[in-house]
Amino acid sequence: MGTGRMTDTIAAVATAMGSGGIGIVRISGSEAIAVADRVFESGRKGKCLSQVDSHTVHYGVVKENGRILDEVLAVVMRGPHSYTGEDTVEIDCHGGMLVTKRILEAVLRAGAELAEPGEFTKRAFLNGRMDLSQAEAVMDLIQAKNDYAMKNSVRQLKGSVSERIKSLREKILYHMAYIESALDDPEHISLEGYGDLLQEVLEPVANEIERLICSADNGKIMLEGIRTVILGKPNAGKSSLMNVLVGEERAIVTDVAGTTRDVLEEQIRLGDVFLRLMDTAGIRETVDVVERIGVDRAREAANEADLILYVADGERGLDENDEQIINWMKGRKAIVLLNKADLTMKVGAEELRKKTGCPVVVVSAREETGIEELEQVVQKMFLKGDLNQEDEVLITSTRHKSLLEDSYQSIQMVLQGINHGISEDFLTIDLMEAYEKLGRIIGESVGEDLVNEIFGRFCMGK
Repeated sequence: MGTGRMTDTIAAVATAMGSGGIGIVRISGSEAIAVADRVFESGRKGKCLSQVDSHTVHYGVVKENGRILDEVLAVVMRGPHSYTGEDTVEIDCHGGMLVTKRILEAVLRAGAELAEPGEFTKRAFLNGRMDLSQAEAVMDLIQAKNDYAMKNSVRQLKGSVSERIKSLREKILYHMAYIESALDDPEHISLEGYGDLLQEVLEPVANEIERLICSADNGKIMLEGIRTVILGKPNAGKSSLMNVLVGEERAIVTDVAGTTRDVLEEQIRLGDVFLRLMDTAGIRETVDVVERIGVDRAREAANEADLILYVADGERGLDENDEQIINWMKGRKAIVLLNKADLTMKVGAEELRKKTGCPVVVVSAREETGIEELEQVVQKMFLKGDLNQEDEVLITSTRHKSLLEDSYQSIQMVLQGINHGISEDFLTIDLMEAYEKLGRIIGESVGEDLVNEIFGRFCMGK
């Protein structure tokens, strides 16, 4: 969206298309209220939206060519105190694809342009209502799949990342300005011993950036969950275990080998982490064409997984199918679940630990035991630090992590320069690089192409 596009008044459906209680058509721009007035007729005769106060709701109908399309509520919000920072009208109609579509079409014929995906939030960013990290948090919030992801997105939307980045930039900027002033006026401002002072300031800055970088692993896990595949031979208890973890009978459980033919996926909370849990067909050699497809899909899912939960049948012991799975697991993050602990075991945990080189948790899907130990092992394997701190800032964007890494390298270059006695005027080059990289996280000095790319991933109407 170029600068010319910013002068247009835009409109889009702001709710999911489909049946529902209400549908919302959002209009934003300098002519938003005038456009709305062309299709909205107030229940109070002679009262136009252009005459009403900001942040008020008005009952009426949407009409086009004398025909009533729907009874609606019109919400008027004048800029700059609106989501986009512009005059905004939201028409709340009865939910339904057809009526919402008809009202949007009427609004477009009344003079608005169809909004691009993410254009309302893009305008909020360009109008200074939020910085770029907050705008990205809007999309994270929409896509949040668990409580942790939602809470973290809300914190970022409120400015948790922005405040931390701005604080770091202020410290860097102060010392850049001091060095530049000293170089311009050496008679009155001395740089003697300044390297030591600069080092004292920058080491905590580098440590803080490093902590943010390290948080990205937790952030990714929190945002996306751990892609987890349950593997094992037929009738090892994979589906029973999945039902225990999910908390309901999601997978079919029978004594007949080969019952699971496809990959079933559920998202579950396991302690402080979330697993995107996939139950798969039992791994074995088979001539059954359909079952064979299921086995191939199980292998494909495991190839893309962050974690493999290998269910070993303690009652039956190991056979060539288990050996195949164990050989295939090598080099991957995996946990062995020694199942059927409630029965007589033919294979022990220590034997499996030596054979696989992986942590072993003894469980019973029937008696639902061993799950707490599994939680602890998963958290130890994947989490760095504690996710329970309400004020913790977690980086969830790959873009943010990359810029933080670049900034960290620049700070390290400055610290190395101080140790090697490099003059302060050269140090400011890397200081400026660190300052600018951090600035790009919150949207300073970013190009239009990047802005378009970021907001192009948003849904329509947001």
